[in-house]
Amino acid sequence: MATASTIAIAALAITALLNRHLSKKAERDNPPSGRFVEVDGVRLHYLERGTGDVIVLLHGNGSMAQDFESSGLVDLAAKEFRVIAFDRPGFGHSNRPHGKVWTLDVQADLIAHVLAELGISKAIVLGHSWGASVAAAMGIKHPALVRALVLASGYYYPTLRLDAIASLAPALPLVGDILSHTVSPLFNRAIWPMALRKIFGPQPVPEKFGAFPKEMALRPSQIRASSEEAAMMVPDAFAMRGQYADLKMPVVIVAGDQDRLIDIEAQSARLHSAVQHSSLHRIRENGHMIQQTATDQVMSAIREAASGSASRAAAE
Repeated sequence: MATASTIAIAALAITALLNRHLSKKAERDNPPSGRFVEVDGVRLHYLERGTGDVIVLLHGNGSMAQDFESSGLVDLAAKEFRVIAFDRPGFGHSNRPHGKVWTLDVQADLIAHVLAELGISKAIVLGHSWGASVAAAMGIKHPALVRALVLASGYYYPTLRLDAIASLAPALPLVGDILSHTVSPLFNRAIWPMALRKIFGPQPVPEKFGAFPKEMALRPSQIRASSEEAAMMVPDAFAMRGQYADLKMPVVIVAGDQDRLIDIEAQSARLHSAVQHSSLHRIRENGHMIQQTATDQVMSAIREAASGSASRAAAE
């Protein structure tokens, strides 16, 4: 028994050293391409392109700003807007200080404070997946800041989620640190192809997604952040479920009609019913990653939100 324990501990130690090496290599191979801003003790990395009215892009769980960049959405939107795409806390090159529970409300406040630091008083906010929930929280908590919302492939109402249950252990203090530095990166690397098929299906993974820095997403720190957010999906949605009617700005909801990760009827369609002035666009034969597989349609949703915001401003 003692021998087996020693071997297991040694194996974990070697795995942790390997993951540390791969993490450092990923960061060397993918240096920051944007700027940094520090607010509320958090150092956030963001990409900025273009001029004009501001649109903020918030990525989903497990991702980073390079998702929007590799999709082409950043460059496309930058032809008409000033685009700011954040690495949310714990993702990409942004840190995620311990000792704080990174709920939707906390992240919404942080992004609002960062925008104030950057001198931005009004912005269209687009969120994808978990980022859509952060965007909605911004609209509820900071309505004067948010001109319009574009909510893509979002999760808004609590449901039974096996992935959330599975993320409880990796999100726990100490246990989560051990798992994220040893077993989790190897497991996530092994299931990466299967995970891509699920989130992109029924569409194939586009060639342009090859520019997404996979190894950055497989670092222990980002896996831990992702586990924490997956564990908070249901309780955060439960806390938010009755507040969506408070959204008074233009709201454009967009989702793939064959999303294999999030039920469009239970989420996007239900949100559309709760927000009477919203519009809902179902993108046919598309799944969860519509910013990658239906980039032009997402850009059209941005234009619709901007137009709705301009019309409202003129009426006022």
